[in-house]
Amino acid sequence: MLGKYDDAEQTAAKGPKSALQTRVLFHVAHKQNNEEKLMGLHRQLQDVIEDQMCLASMHYMRSHFQEALDIYKRYLVENRDYLALNVYVALCYYKLDYYDISQEVLDVYLKKNPESATATNLQACNQYR
Repeated sequence: MLGKYDDAEQTAAKGPKSALQTRVLFHVAHKQNNEEKLMGLHRQLQDVIEDQMCLASMHYMRSHFQEALDIYKRYLVENRDYLALNVYVALCYYKLDYYDISQEVLDVYLKKNPESATATNLQACNQYR
């Protein structure tokens, strides 16, 4: 979107009605601070992983870290192979000031991806605290 939210909204609206369109418009509504549209699109989200990851990211961006954490943890329990979810869970724990738990969860990801800049940065933040 690169800050071109009106363009993103117009382009998404031209496409066929789909779950992807809903997710894009959901994020655009957030960036445009359009609460009414955001809530309307929120009601259209389904209980599928793509929509729920979108919802979790929205909770995180709005500083609703516990709500984001609950969604990420639910899917991580069901999908242990989705290693990146460990980073999202760790970020939420970090924001909730649970640095030790954040690091424990992050270590699972770092064992498989030791060169990850994002994970290494979060590890440094956890250690600093």
